[in-house]
This record gives sequence, structure tokens and C-alpha cells, in this order.
Amino acid sequence: MAILWQKTDNHTRYEVRTAGNTRRLYTNGVCHSEYNPGKILSGSIWDLLMLPAFFHEPGQVRRVLVLGVGGGASLLQLYHLVKPEEITGIELNSIHLYIARRFFRAGQTGITLLEADAVAWLSRYQGEPFDLIIDDLFGEEKRQPARAVKVDTDWMSLLLRHLTDTGTLVINFVSREELGQSAFFTNTGMAPRIRSAFQLTTPTLDNAVGVFLQKVADSRTLRSRILRNPQLEQGLWSRQLRYRIRQLLPEE
Repeated sequence: MAILWQKTDNHTRYEVRTAGNTRRLYTNGVCHSEYNPGKILSGSIWDLLMLPAFFHEPGQVRRVLVLGVGGGASLLQLYHLVKPEEITGIELNSIHLYIARRFFRAGQTGITLLEADAVAWLSRYQGEPFDLIIDDLFGEEKRQPARAVKVDTDWMSLLLRHLTDTGTLVINFVSREELGQSAFFTNTGMAPRIRSAFQLTTPTLDNAVGVFLQKVADSRTLRSRILRNPQLEQGLWSRQLRYRIRQLLPEE
């Protein structure tokens, strides 16, 4: 793996590494993005963040908000596979945004990248709701990925408030245990606001992705829509796309 670009700023080390046509963003040794323009699926966490868009019929996901851009891998996957009308990415780290634009080409038409604190930005936001919100707010602790914002009642309520009536909230957690400590399980008043909930995992990672829908959904419908997309179908049969899905119930 070759280092394409590197920079140290305020004791933080940034690297853009290449492996063939794949580019990866590392911050203090933690991988924040991986993307190959010739192979849209990554075989990693970014696939799981994108997949819940397929709980919706084609064309229903028009407006997407991604909190935590990194290098922009999940935004680019959505851009090519889901084709929403608008994708807005919020990122606090200006160097991540520079890398996303320069090395990952994430500033394409239809993708808007904004430098802002995600919590403050969403607290002030008064615009049109989103069909899909992805919370991928991560930093590093001791060279390990760590969530930047705790998924407590206040934060989850704020996220749900900015969804459409049939919208979907996707949250990346470090582990299944961290997902189990989220407001969905700890606050009994949260469950009635969510019609369906699932956990997505992949065998290669400890991460757990929580999917919270404001409409009734099931895993069979997700699978059938994945199979209707040629790139995702090919990813399943080649085992590039590997996911496990489990329904979540608030009393678990």
C-alpha cells in the first residue's frame, strides 16, 4: 500500500493511501474512508450505511443527509447506486473535506459538502426534512475508532425530527453492545416513534449499524430490491457485499 498524500496538523496524522485503484483515508491510523471508482462496493462498513436506502422503492429517496463525511465513500456510493436528487454531507474536519474533494472526488454535482459541527448544524436546521439520514460521526481514541456523539434520547430525537414521515435513520456503532446502549433500547418512549428497526453487520467487522424506519419494512423486501440492482446483485454473488440483518425489538 503506497502513501499518496500525508499531513500532520495539530498532532493529528492524515494519510491517503492507495492499493491499486482503491483509496483510503487514515486519520491517526484509523481508516475513515475507502473507495474505488471502478468497484463501487467496498466490502466494508460503508456498504452497510448505504444499503438501508433500498428499504425504499427506487426514486423515493430524494434527499439524503450524511453526518460525518470522512473521505466521502458512503456519499459516493449513494450518488452512484441510489441517485438521490440531493446529498448533503456535514463534516467538522476541514482536512477531511479537502481530502474528500481532492482525492475522492466527492464534490460532484448533487453532493453538497459543508464544514460544520453536525449537532449544532442539525439543531439550527429548519429546512425540508430528509428521506435518509446517516449518522457516521466518528473520531479516534488510542488509535481505535470511537463514536463522536452519544446516541442518547436528545440526539436520537433530533435526528428523527428531521426525517420525512416515511424516512430512515441509519447510525453506525462501534459494536453490537454500543447499539444496545442507544436510546432505542434505554428509552421506552422512543420505540413508538419507530415502525421498524434492524441491525446490519458484516463478518469482517465488529461494527453494528442500526436502521430505524418510520414505516413498516422487512428484510425480504430489502433483499429483493438489492437483487434488482445489477451492481448489488453482482456484489452478493461475488461475496463483495456481505451483510447480516436482524430485526431489533426495543425490549431486547
